[in-house]
Amino acid sequence: MTKFKTIQYKFNNFPKLNILGLSKDELYQKLFDLKIHKKELAMRVQQLFSWIHVHGKLNFDEMTNLSKEFRLLMSEHFSITRPEIIKKQISQDGTRKYLFKSSDYGEFETVFIPENERGTICISSQIGCTLNCTFCHTGTQKLVRNLEPHEIVGQISAVKDDLSDWDVRNKTLKRVVSNIVVMGMGEPLFNFENMKKSLKIIMSNDGLSISRKKITLSTSGIVPYIHRVSSEIGCLLAISLHGTTNEIRNNLVPINKKWNLEELMATLKSYPNLSNSERITFEYVMLKKVNDTIDDAKRLVKLIKNIPAKINLIPFNPWPGSNYQTSEPDTVKIFANYIQKAGYSSPIRKPRGIDIMAACGQLKSDSINNSVKKKLEI
Repeated sequence: MTKFKTIQYKFNNFPKLNILGLSKDELYQKLFDLKIHKKELAMRVQQLFSWIHVHGKLNFDEMTNLSKEFRLLMSEHFSITRPEIIKKQISQDGTRKYLFKSSDYGEFETVFIPENERGTICISSQIGCTLNCTFCHTGTQKLVRNLEPHEIVGQISAVKDDLSDWDVRNKTLKRVVSNIVVMGMGEPLFNFENMKKSLKIIMSNDGLSISRKKITLSTSGIVPYIHRVSSEIGCLLAISLHGTTNEIRNNLVPINKKWNLEELMATLKSYPNLSNSERITFEYVMLKKVNDTIDDAKRLVKLIKNIPAKINLIPFNPWPGSNYQTSEPDTVKIFANYIQKAGYSSPIRKPRGIDIMAACGQLKSDSINNSVKKKLEI
């Protein structure tokens, strides 16, 4: 057994490190730096990872198969802190929206969507956003900062705490949280390394163990990073499309001015491992008299030709100050029918949590960039 009294601690003068966002390799290195005996390292990492991500323990004292001395050592140097839930709203349809406060600066929102066959957490990747998509409430908030891995993983841990969804390894029992969509605040590919690290932890069989095929990352079209989603992460891909011409998309999704539809579609047609079992999802918000005509539907089918795909049609969810209206239900049905006849699945997404501003495109916090805050204080 390691004799803890002889250890010269490396991190005594530093704040505790939140290990919720550490990979197993990183955790191994931290324990190595603390002079844990090499023969114990792999076992200790496995034990800690299981307690944190399988059992959802909030402190080291509850990790009963670890010695008292080892638990004390962990408590002196590390924390397992989730983002703090400062507001929780529950919709009439059961959707839950959480406003989180980070231990660092800023607040961000996360949504849990219960369904008959699954429970989905919609997580955020940034506080605010740089993309300024004109139909999206988040786009009205300037970027504050990227979320760190412990904050990304922590969203899921905190929701599972709230839902009492830990320790469900019995195959006869059903998980409450089964799916993850990275469709909350921010553009995840502008926070690629932190998202990659976080999703690897979420997918780990030794941890949260959510299958890569039950995780979907949505991007507005950051072309240089798109193939890396397949090769380096492995989850499913969604494209926030919303327009069938560059003129329309430039207005709705301004990043299109940098990487236009031609570049985006060329990249998607060569996307690695593309197949009917791993289709790309195209998200398409239906905006009245903007992108909802039959001509738009025809152009959409032409754009995605030869791409195994499905199209999620999303009736626009209004928010204060928005300049758009929701397409008429009959218009959406005509649009969907045309796409279906062309051979593509085109479900019309039912708005969830709209009474608590938790629906697609409605997330936002009041956080502002630190530098801006200081100017306002002056």
